[in-house]
Amino acid sequence: MRTGMMALAVGLLAPVFLPALPPVGLLLVLPWVALMLLPFRSYPLAFFLFGFVWAGFSAQMALNDRLPSRLDGETRWVEGRVVGLPQSAEGVVRFELADARSRHDKLPSLMRLAWYAGPEVKSGERWRLAVKLKRPGGLLNPDAFDYEAWLLAQRIGATGTVKDGQRLAPAQWAWRDSIRQRLLAVDAQGRNGALAALVLGDGSGLSREDWQILQDTGTVHLLVISGQHIGLLAALMYALVAGLARVGIWPVRWPWLPWACGLAFTAALGYGLLAGFDVPVRRACVMVALVLLWRLRFRHLGAWWPLLLAFNGVLLMDPLASLRPGLWLSFIAVAVLIFTFGGRLGPWRWWQTWSRAQWLIAIGLCPVLVALSLPISLSGPLANLLAVPWVSFAVLPPALLGTLLLPIPYVGEGLLWLAGGLIDGLFRALALIAGRWPAWVPTTMQWWVWALGGLGALLLLLPRGVPLRPLGWPLLLVLAFPPRERLAEGVADVWQLDVGQGLAILIRTRHHTLLYDSGPRFGDFDLGERVVLPALRKLGVEHLDLMLLSHADVDHAGGALAVAKGLPVSRVISGDPPGLPETLNAKACESGRQWQWDGVAFHLWQWADGHDSNQRSCVLQIEANGERLLLTGDIDSAAERDLLNSALAVQTRWLQAPHHGSRSSSSMALLKALRPQAVLISRGQGNSFGHPHPTVIARYRKQGIHIHDSAEQGAIHLQLGRFQPARSMRQQRRFWRDPPLPGAEYR
Repeated sequence: MRTGMMALAVGLLAPVFLPALPPVGLLLVLPWVALMLLPFRSYPLAFFLFGFVWAGFSAQMALNDRLPSRLDGETRWVEGRVVGLPQSAEGVVRFELADARSRHDKLPSLMRLAWYAGPEVKSGERWRLAVKLKRPGGLLNPDAFDYEAWLLAQRIGATGTVKDGQRLAPAQWAWRDSIRQRLLAVDAQGRNGALAALVLGDGSGLSREDWQILQDTGTVHLLVISGQHIGLLAALMYALVAGLARVGIWPVRWPWLPWACGLAFTAALGYGLLAGFDVPVRRACVMVALVLLWRLRFRHLGAWWPLLLAFNGVLLMDPLASLRPGLWLSFIAVAVLIFTFGGRLGPWRWWQTWSRAQWLIAIGLCPVLVALSLPISLSGPLANLLAVPWVSFAVLPPALLGTLLLPIPYVGEGLLWLAGGLIDGLFRALALIAGRWPAWVPTTMQWWVWALGGLGALLLLLPRGVPLRPLGWPLLLVLAFPPRERLAEGVADVWQLDVGQGLAILIRTRHHTLLYDSGPRFGDFDLGERVVLPALRKLGVEHLDLMLLSHADVDHAGGALAVAKGLPVSRVISGDPPGLPETLNAKACESGRQWQWDGVAFHLWQWADGHDSNQRSCVLQIEANGERLLLTGDIDSAAERDLLNSALAVQTRWLQAPHHGSRSSSSMALLKALRPQAVLISRGQGNSFGHPHPTVIARYRKQGIHIHDSAEQGAIHLQLGRFQPARSMRQQRRFWRDPPLPGAEYR
């Protein structure tokens, strides 16, 4: 049976790794094949097929519930009910709308909406809203967070922006939102947001600095409700009943073990309902239930059995949970503890058990974090060694008890005041640790390098005395220092990052790195910090020899400060230095300046008579082995005419579309003079500027130019000097990603 359960788990996971889902007809046939295998005792294959079919159908239903393509970008009046906990920050209200209905169109059952400068929205309210609808999607960059996969795992079928609306009915059964409002209103020594995160799982009240501290110290799981909190509460309830029975206080006529297990599960379930009972919480409740059942009736089967059953139980409830990193981190962490503690021969003191558990989990999760492209906290074992007992035994009891006793004057508020002070002290300590040891972002590496690191972690988890165990450390360190493939002389590696309505292009030669523009910043939404800087680190960039900002507009230079703060930058050049922050110390673009890096030639140009920032964009030509790329910023047709009188007016294979393909740029004269074979367009999907303009696209196609559009393809990668076609992130097929539209990559 255990083999069958393992086969079921593999079947439930298999569809997530496929580039496309199998046809529905095949999914209808496979269950009958599985049933026919049962009489022949082919249980593993039959269980695999059952799991594969269920996961495939679940994923297909989620895809079918997405917004139809014909409604993408359309504005519709919809009615629906607000669910979850709405979030409000920087003048933007974000919430989820369930059971949405439109008069003429079928809509997804769950949508995620944003309302700029919108009114207060409460959970449980019914609204009629004018929404500009959008199919699920997100920015696609190398080894970055896949927002589209996250939306699918949440079963969100559409996103949108609210233009107008009216409340139809007040909130009903919104007790979680009411509790949140009470938590935010009490005096918690400035840590109300952290209390709401700990009690309700609502992390919207945590500041960006708080999140960074938690990430750097590997303690996110402590402040936002996780399986650890639910397991801890269940363990405390179990220990309370067991302790009462041990000292003879528990009633003899009530068997203590069934009561301990029952009350522990009740406590876990109640905490889960308080936290919204989303997927991570459901996962924790299933694990707690199976562990208690194992303790009650099946302890003789060993510790691996409940872990396997819990894993299958979670995936049977929601096969798309495998798209969430939390599933892998929580189950593998438990597996590491079972593997290491189950094989030890001698007893350890309690402090040895606790400290070794932290280090063993850190080692075991290291390859998993690398595979999931997540930061690795270097201080995590030390921070958790101190923070876990602090949160578990000092913070959590007064936080939960204070929330429960809020109706009693002064008592609940006093407990929450105490919990807030304890959280504040914790953050101060974690900030000191994070400032000394920030999180490490591993670079992209080949699969065999990751496999060696995984083998090293496995060897280190083995008991002492096992042969070859000392090889674990050098193998694990391969993850920190992976072998890098150096570029050949005369070749430039180019990435146009997917930054929405903006521009950021990375150029690397054998020994040098240049960033042309730094992505946009709109309010506190800084894509230089959220996209460009993580992408540079993932690609192994440790410093920038030059950051060239074409001009000062926020869609091109908005992320410059974040990049300069996160990486050493030797020099900053811009076509419009006065429009940039003084701290960048930007120098003016020197038109006509040329230099070479590792056999690759660079040439700057700027229109001397430019009247605005766009026209003064600093243009960069890159030539490698006779193959040229021209980066144009936001120049218009007037600047293009002057460009044609310069040394850059030569045949150019790759052209970055001037001004994102606006109607005022990409003149026919420019295209005929440069004769580009391909054009790179960087823009946001459904942007309000209408970029690229249809007349410009028609102009490109008339000239037979290949079009590479970041909104349709994500980040685009090419190697200048090799005369090879470009590749895009969307070519890495995943079943939840729409394929590139016709015309986005070819003629």
